[in-house]
Amino acid sequence: MTNPSTANDISSLPQKLRVLLDGKRDYDIVIERDVLARAGSIIKERFGDRRLFVVRDPRVDAHYQTLFKSLKDVGLRVDDIVLPEGEPAKSWDCLQKTIAALLEAKADRHTMVLALGGGVVGDHAGFAAAMTLRGLDYIQIPTTLLAQVDSSVGGKTGINTVQGKNLVGAFHQPALVLIDTATLRTLPDREMKAGYAEIIKYAFINDPEFFEWLDKNGRDVLIRMEGALSHAIATSCASKASVVAADEREAGLRALLNFGHTFAHALEAACEYDRRLLHGEAVSIGMSLAFDVSARMGLCHDDEAARAIGHLIRMGLPTKIADIKDFPRISPDMLIDNMSHDKKATGGRLTFILTSGIGRAFATRDASMSCVREALAASMRHN
Repeated sequence: MTNPSTANDISSLPQKLRVLLDGKRDYDIVIERDVLARAGSIIKERFGDRRLFVVRDPRVDAHYQTLFKSLKDVGLRVDDIVLPEGEPAKSWDCLQKTIAALLEAKADRHTMVLALGGGVVGDHAGFAAAMTLRGLDYIQIPTTLLAQVDSSVGGKTGINTVQGKNLVGAFHQPALVLIDTATLRTLPDREMKAGYAEIIKYAFINDPEFFEWLDKNGRDVLIRMEGALSHAIATSCASKASVVAADEREAGLRALLNFGHTFAHALEAACEYDRRLLHGEAVSIGMSLAFDVSARMGLCHDDEAARAIGHLIRMGLPTKIADIKDFPRISPDMLIDNMSHDKKATGGRLTFILTSGIGRAFATRDASMSCVREALAASMRHN
């Protein structure tokens, strides 16, 4: 999948990937620096004169101004809906307000929703589009690295509940994904690192060649060197697109994309979805735990697990629960109980994504819970 020998030759030239579904719902992922400035012409050429609602949060106001001008310059009618910052936007109350705004403004089935922001905005806007009038078209315009390489592609939308993360939602594919790498210039370093966790996830799952490239070039991605950054985003999106095309509704193969996420969602719930723990940071800890459990079960060589976890540490990501500032005093069993609410649990049994080595992930319902408890306890210790 990856060709490291040519990766550093990739510049800011536009790249386009195609997500293949059933022909009618296929869509493009456009990766281009400053594509926001010409989003209007792209959208009008592809979809005609549509009424547009931009769903966003206040932190992307500068990007919204660029997008708004682009849309208005080609004569498109634009309204915007501003969400609260962060995970509070993924609530029933906030979703209801967005749908009410669309209906009160007399949105019809020709109306299109544009999700401008990070993964929270994309999940919320996509779900609102799926529910309103039994389904509006929408476009993902992700402005964080994590959203660009993960949540904007694949059609998973949803909100959180008190029972857990993303337990209410719908599969609703976007009509287009526009990725502007220039939006990452102002992204805080912590958010860049969190997004990087989702990039390395693809390598850990099934692309050891990509891991070797990231092991050499990961720091260039984090400091936003355009060639390395574009290559990492494109490779990640291509990987996800191929999985989604093969298993749109997570009947089998797509479950591997949840590598580290069973642990991560339990950790996020324990932190009450606040800024103590970003999603990508939780995934980094979750992937480290998955490698640790796999090694404890004899599925993965200790050296492989150490190399994978060592890479995350070198990239400045947390790898232990003890790395989370002010993490609540809870036991491994309490975290396991949190995991029981995971969407992938079946008949009371947890599904874990484990690994036999870098690039060799697999799903199992036969994980040793004693090894899980030992790994969680070790991860909680400060040493």
